[in-house]
Amino acid sequence: MVWQQVYNPFGNMVVSTALAAIPVVVMLTCLGLFHVKAHYAAGLGLLSAIVIAVFAFGMPADMAGKAAFLGGITGLLPIGWIVLNIIFLQQLTQQNGSFQILQDSIAGITEDRRLQLLLIAFAFGAFFEGAAGFGTPVAVTATILIGLGFSPLAASGLSLIANTAPVAFGALGTPVITLAKVHGYDLMAVTAMIGRQLPFFSLLVPFWLIWAFAGRKGMMEVWPAILVTGVSFAIPQFLVSNYIGPELVDIIAAIVSMVCLVLFMRVWRPKNIWTSVSLKGHETDGGNAGPATAPTKHPTAAVIRAWTPWLILTVFVFIWGLPQFKTWLNGIFAPNFPIDGLHNMIEKVAPVVPKPTKEGAVYQLLLLSATGTGILVSAIVGGLVMKYNPIQLVAAYGRTLWLVKFSLLTIMLMLALGTLTRYSGLDTTLGLAFANTGMFYPFFGTLMGWLGVALTGSDTASNVLFGGMQKVAADQLGLSPNLMGAANSSGGVMGKMIDAQSIVVASTATRWFNHEGEILRYVFFHSIALACLVGLYVTLQAYVWPFTLMVVK
Repeated sequence: MVWQQVYNPFGNMVVSTALAAIPVVVMLTCLGLFHVKAHYAAGLGLLSAIVIAVFAFGMPADMAGKAAFLGGITGLLPIGWIVLNIIFLQQLTQQNGSFQILQDSIAGITEDRRLQLLLIAFAFGAFFEGAAGFGTPVAVTATILIGLGFSPLAASGLSLIANTAPVAFGALGTPVITLAKVHGYDLMAVTAMIGRQLPFFSLLVPFWLIWAFAGRKGMMEVWPAILVTGVSFAIPQFLVSNYIGPELVDIIAAIVSMVCLVLFMRVWRPKNIWTSVSLKGHETDGGNAGPATAPTKHPTAAVIRAWTPWLILTVFVFIWGLPQFKTWLNGIFAPNFPIDGLHNMIEKVAPVVPKPTKEGAVYQLLLLSATGTGILVSAIVGGLVMKYNPIQLVAAYGRTLWLVKFSLLTIMLMLALGTLTRYSGLDTTLGLAFANTGMFYPFFGTLMGWLGVALTGSDTASNVLFGGMQKVAADQLGLSPNLMGAANSSGGVMGKMIDAQSIVVASTATRWFNHEGEILRYVFFHSIALACLVGLYVTLQAYVWPFTLMVVK
């Protein structure tokens, strides 16, 4: 029997909205206030969602369970599959020492601290955000900066500020892919829309980063290098996101930015070499980490070998992203599994849709064409190039699986929660409530994404939780759903620097334990200011010509 969604079961939108918000509040509160481990918090949120969906909104219990199951397996493949295999590659490079050579090759290029920040915190960090995400870039860049002699607060805070503009396309486009997969967005359309928002901030953030470190005067002394860094990142970010897809946006943009900056530094250098390792105005921010130490110089052949696995990754992911190649692989193996008792058994109704519309529930096993499979193949090829034998590769994969087991569980539970809220109509109820902000919704909808990332620590999780809500509210207000879905992700990236997980990663990487509060206080202003700027920019895209010409309908 077909079940129709109910958006105001109590005849009072305040009560209905409050109940619909409980699962999200439970999970965010557990993560943000009580510091419950992510998989427990996601599990509690899912449990509360089942209770609310069944007992408050009248969803049949078997449908609720099946919706959660569909979300869980979607979380495992394709989302978790990406995370597992990219961490596998990273582990291989760490175990054979090529990762250290990679760090040294980056750190030995310039003595000026501001240029080191541009190269390491922004461009190199963006590369690792694109390749791995999930805290990796902050851990890597903060470790390198503290090794170069930066003070703990500078290394921690600046790594967090730098790791913003690339986040929406992190981990080979995982946040965008998840947004489209869970909430039914067209992947290329929403990717293109994000690619018409973030390039402006990819140009702004390098200036902001150096201003935060060296002040206005220190920033102006190196503005040509900052401009080269930002422009050479923003242009590829726009082109790849609009014409290729989400997977390689950060990797290609980061490589182009690094190459352009390095080449520019061969013909230009600042008049004054900035040697301070503390933030401007914070000369005693935890004390210096020690005298700057020159990175080890390695033979050119060793540096090339260290970069080879990541170049192989880029090539394979690019090939796997080609539509023709995906179609060919799907022709070999891509079975569909309609979820019996859920597929076409739920109807969306007015005012969300003009007439009752059935919700499909089909899981397509795209194992061969999944991006994670391309990553796995590249990791195996890279491992063989690094002289691992098959037995060592299998053993390393087993260790990686054990290492990320809770991350995979968290992703599955997050996706189960997001999928259940979609099929039960809880996110629709929340979206209808947020739509009441009227013409101000583009601004506040963007801040919703910021809040989601700030509390969950993940742009992916924020998109799962709020992506459906953005779509519903946009439809109600006559805005482009792609605009607001993209705004959720673009606004969310600015919350990355203040989430508890990222701050703990930064303090751990710099060995500045028990100073998380100081880091949070330093980065909070930067986070909220940049988020508000994104909100204003999205508002311009919603209402003001010529910005409206950039909107993907």
